[in-house]
Amino acid sequence: MIPEKKSSFEIASSDVEWRISDRPVPYPDAVAEMERIAADISLGNAPETVWLLEHPPIYTAGTSAQANDLIRPDRFPVYKTGRGGQYTYHGPGQRVVYLMLDLTRRGRDVRRFVCQIESWIIDALGQLDVKGHTRKGRTGIWVARPDKGPQVEDKIAAIGIRVRRWVTFHGVSLNVCPNLTHYAGIVACGITDQGVTSLADMEKKYSLNDADRALIASFPKHFDLKSVGEESLTI
Repeated sequence: MIPEKKSSFEIASSDVEWRISDRPVPYPDAVAEMERIAADISLGNAPETVWLLEHPPIYTAGTSAQANDLIRPDRFPVYKTGRGGQYTYHGPGQRVVYLMLDLTRRGRDVRRFVCQIESWIIDALGQLDVKGHTRKGRTGIWVARPDKGPQVEDKIAAIGIRVRRWVTFHGVSLNVCPNLTHYAGIVACGITDQGVTSLADMEKKYSLNDADRALIASFPKHFDLKSVGEESLTI
């Protein structure tokens, strides 16, 4: 059974079910649960779901992963996954956000969906006193690091999704307070000229609980079904 706790937060969106796991969830268990929920959503048997969790320390390889980007294959378990992207790390202190949303209801536009995710994470980071932004040609959310140099930017959140029968799964990993040395076993997202960071690394003393509050509060602004009009559909 996957451990969960009830959220004590006010959930602003009644369209989506929120789940929060209170202990790290093994990656294979999480994938099986995501696929089960996504299948039920596609059949109309389950509500759209956002799942907030952590994983034990692992590396995952997306569909674009390059073998030579796995530097230390013996350090943590490595899982191949159907999400987009390359190698990334998951572990305690990182808020993983799995999004099981029905794009048939929301407009069958995957590019638009990714933009919504980006805007949502940037908005949530703003509530945590961090200015995030996107970079052309690179996925995820980045932050400027003037303390490291005038042109230095670090990645604070990774994005990798999969869509099956127009239902999304996988999603986002936001670095709150993970052990950043664990990234040394991979070339994270195939990027060699910039680094990774976290809220803690930026001396922002926020907890996973704080991150959850910001993510939940920001969600309706970017994913409210009322904002999806006929003009957005690309069926």
